Amino acid sequence: MVVGDASLDIDLLVIGAGPGGYVAAIRAAQLGQKVIIADKAKVGGVCLNVGCIPSKALINAAHHYESMQHAADYGLSADNVGVNFGKVQEYKSSVVNKMTGGVEMLLKANKVQIFNGEAMFINDTEARLFNEQESPRYRFKNCIIATGSRPIELKPFPFGGRILSSTEALSLPEVPKSLVVIGGGYIGIELGQMYSKFGTKVTVLEGADTILPGFDKDMSQLVAKKMKKANVEIVTGAMAKGAEQTDKDVTVTYEAGGEQKSVTADYLLVTVGRRPNTDGELGLDLIDMKVNERGLIEVDDQCRTSIPHIYAIGDIVPGAALAHKASYEAKVAAEAIAGMPSKVDYKCIPAVAFSDPECASVGYTETEAKEKGLKVKSSKFPFGGNGRAVTLGGADGFMKLIHEADTGLVVGAQIAGVEASNMIAEIGLAIEMGATVEDIALTIHAHPTLAEITMDAAELAIGHPIHTIAPKA
Repeated sequence: MVVGDASLDIDLLVIGAGPGGYVAAIRAAQLGQKVIIADKAKVGGVCLNVGCIPSKALINAAHHYESMQHAADYGLSADNVGVNFGKVQEYKSSVVNKMTGGVEMLLKANKVQIFNGEAMFINDTEARLFNEQESPRYRFKNCIIATGSRPIELKPFPFGGRILSSTEALSLPEVPKSLVVIGGGYIGIELGQMYSKFGTKVTVLEGADTILPGFDKDMSQLVAKKMKKANVEIVTGAMAKGAEQTDKDVTVTYEAGGEQKSVTADYLLVTVGRRPNTDGELGLDLIDMKVNERGLIEVDDQCRTSIPHIYAIGDIVPGAALAHKASYEAKVAAEAIAGMPSKVDYKCIPAVAFSDPECASVGYTETEAKEKGLKVKSSKFPFGGNGRAVTLGGADGFMKLIHEADTGLVVGAQIAGVEASNMIAEIGLAIEMGATVEDIALTIHAHPTLAEITMDAAELAIGHPIHTIAPKA
């Protein structure tokens, strides 16, 4: 490796090795680019290391523990059920290591050079990569910025001690006896429910009038009902004011219903959103990069920034901060660099909360479709009418299928129930290919499967349901 001011020429520099960056690097390498990818953390970014993957590993463990406690419901006996949280954390770490190791293997197999360190722009064609051992300088033809985001830190609740971000909450050495969560979005609900299943007394403080505000109310109400049944206290319309911590606990003061209240717990988890990583030592100010007031980089439909040979993807550009959106944009940017006509099309980006029950949405809701001027109808099929859902103990839930009233064209769906995260993909495909509810109804779905719920919702939409009674006109 050349050290110092001697520049090395490369085709593409990718800054950030999360689900946006590593996908961009692999796709670009497949298209003949000489690529180097830089990240100060392990490959995989937040998603694989301290986000999507470790959280789902812990959620999976919590589901198993809960199931063991209810073994008698299935005629089974499971005595002396307990939690060794140290072992649970070892399981989580093994999953993370397997996934990050796999990504590193894929990068190397595609001849992508990996640099473990930070990157800083010198000008709009050069950047310095640096860590404790070296600081090479690269001259690039193109660059893709994929630096992701970090948890928003509120001034009254600085991270540290017993005030946690999602990162620290995923690595606690023990199951806390009690936990306060500020923010009832998908991260707060996923982690709050996970700890609740392990036995933690959880209190959720949410400023809106419902948890999971990004989803339809009938979906979030289903989750809230399950949480309250598990003795999780949910306070909506709550405004958190401050916190005082000792070496043993933390007391949170908040206002709700016009009253000042407080709650004390072992830990406080703050999940109020994420901030784009476009500040700091990246040096965007040195290259006159246009960044809006929220710290997001404006891009065109090929993910190109105000500097034509520099692209940006993922959480640092406008739109939903979702790993699968970043991966999609990564392929578009890599192909645009290779001269292909690829452009982003956000017609149907699925959104998923790994709550209990799971919530998933794609395309338009009924309200959104009507606001767009579309004449639509909806058909709602209950999970309780599906044999597979009942055998899984998941009778609570529903699918709502949205279609154009005149053409039957599928334009959206919302699912709340077991495995909703997997079921939503069929509707995404239907929207992308321009399928109608009749197309879905005429597709033979295997029995007994949760996928039959989609077929049943489509049959209801065309007026001849088999496993439910059609509502009166």
